[in-house]
Amino acid sequence: MSLKASITRKGAILLGKHLACDGFDSFRPLRIVTHAHADHLIGLQQSLRKCEKVLMTPATKDLIDIMKGPLFLMMGKVETLRYDESLFYRDERVTFHFCNHILGATQVLVEDAEKTRILYTGDFKLEETPVIEADILIIEATYGCPSRTRPFDKEVKEVLVSLVEEGLQQGVVYVFGYHGKTQEVMQILRKAKIKEPFVAPEKVFHVSKVCEKHGMRLGKLLLSTGDEGKKLLESNSPCVAFYHMGSRNKKGQNAFRICVSGWEFQDVCRRIGEKEYVVALSDHSDFEGLLEYVRLCRPREVITDNYRMGDAKTLAREIWRRLKIPAKPLP
Repeated sequence: MSLKASITRKGAILLGKHLACDGFDSFRPLRIVTHAHADHLIGLQQSLRKCEKVLMTPATKDLIDIMKGPLFLMMGKVETLRYDESLFYRDERVTFHFCNHILGATQVLVEDAEKTRILYTGDFKLEETPVIEADILIIEATYGCPSRTRPFDKEVKEVLVSLVEEGLQQGVVYVFGYHGKTQEVMQILRKAKIKEPFVAPEKVFHVSKVCEKHGMRLGKLLLSTGDEGKKLLESNSPCVAFYHMGSRNKKGQNAFRICVSGWEFQDVCRRIGEKEYVVALSDHSDFEGLLEYVRLCRPREVITDNYRMGDAKTLAREIWRRLKIPAKPLP
């Protein structure tokens, strides 16, 4: 396998000679944060102290400012790069490309002096994600096993909307998800003409306001601790209350509840309680989507991300078996 790309035991994705993505590496002067999820912010404090530059999209910077506090990124030299924009560092060119995951997520392409194209997808969903051709590809492997295939992706939004409409007839509908996906649900419901107010605790509220700043349309959103939001929740009036998945055991115990999760492959919707459901909404590609990205990218070699949660070993084996492209899980 190439020496131009690797993944360290501490989760840093190494591209070319100068760049580390989504983890800290003491020998790399540049650090990229592909998006604002915790497993891609590993070692960021060290990177801010020691790297020459830390690069991210403007939306990712705004999200980290909300999640970590506005002073956090001021520890280092942070620069933002927009999609399709390039930065030159010594003999290498770094370009960001859009990917469909959470707001601000990016693919990273490095082109070196020998014209080798080295690409890291970050986390992505194939729908709406442009496939970038590369010689060496590092790809996420969250759903990298053949059993992690969803035959029903196009039905998910319709089922989600119908379920929320059903719940609103009874009062408050509680929706639990992770940052980014929660705001995706808000947008889906607004596009489906659901007009009831949305209510959210402070962190979800401020993340949502960043999403609106960058173009998402989420409609009326109230703080759960404000007078109007609190009144809606306490009187069980029709509204949709959005909480982080970590609050699932504390909020809306006896109410109509929906959890959005990508770890559902058998059914679009599964009932898990008297008034509680899991809906299979994912912001990652399933196995077929990962394989299709590799096929369209046409790399000469592939590295699958074996540091973060997923099936990197299986995905590497299947890429070789089905596409005859050399593939290796790292670390």
